Amino acid sequence: MKQLLTATVLLTGVLSVQAQTMIDTARVRSAEPQYETTRVPRQECTNRWQPERGGRHSQVYQEQEQYQERNQDAERRYGGAIVGGLAGGVLGNQVGAGNGKVAATAIGAVLGAFAGDHLDNRNARPAPPPAYPAQVYQTGGREGNRCQTVYETQSELTGYQVVYEYRGQNYSTFMRNNPGNRLKVRVSVEPIQE
Repeated sequence: MKQLLTATVLLTGVLSVQAQTMIDTARVRSAEPQYETTRVPRQECTNRWQPERGGRHSQVYQEQEQYQERNQDAERRYGGAIVGGLAGGVLGNQVGAGNGKVAATAIGAVLGAFAGDHLDNRNARPAPPPAYPAQVYQTGGREGNRCQTVYETQSELTGYQVVYEYRGQNYSTFMRNNPGNRLKVRVSVEPIQE
């Protein structure tokens, strides 16, 4: 019996030492939104005309490429124009008399220069571009997509850093939602053992 009485007294003492809690309200001083920044990938595509390679269309593209290569490699020579101009001037000088002789010399020099230039540069001159019917270009390809991955920066609201005041003391906590002007707080009262 004495042991039961001692156990009851000890249990009552332990229960009275435990902290007591209550709910009160505190005044919110600030609630700063907190964001998390993330990089989100997305596909960005553009439409492009892609020529088909094959059949008649392939031949058209090959001829166009050959034409461009010929024109890039062509070098003009001027020796034929000079020799032709001199020869044409001499021949023109043999025709006519007086002012007609001067005009014939000038015309002979010009015509001789053109003829000499043509003979000297006949292989170096750019050939005219190949001519093809319009339908070759209209049906010579298809529209295709070219895509690449780009990253966008996005900010997402994760919560609020809340500063609140309770009985003259400032406290800070993180909350998922904005609490407004007032915040419920749990207050714990516990005796200090000396």
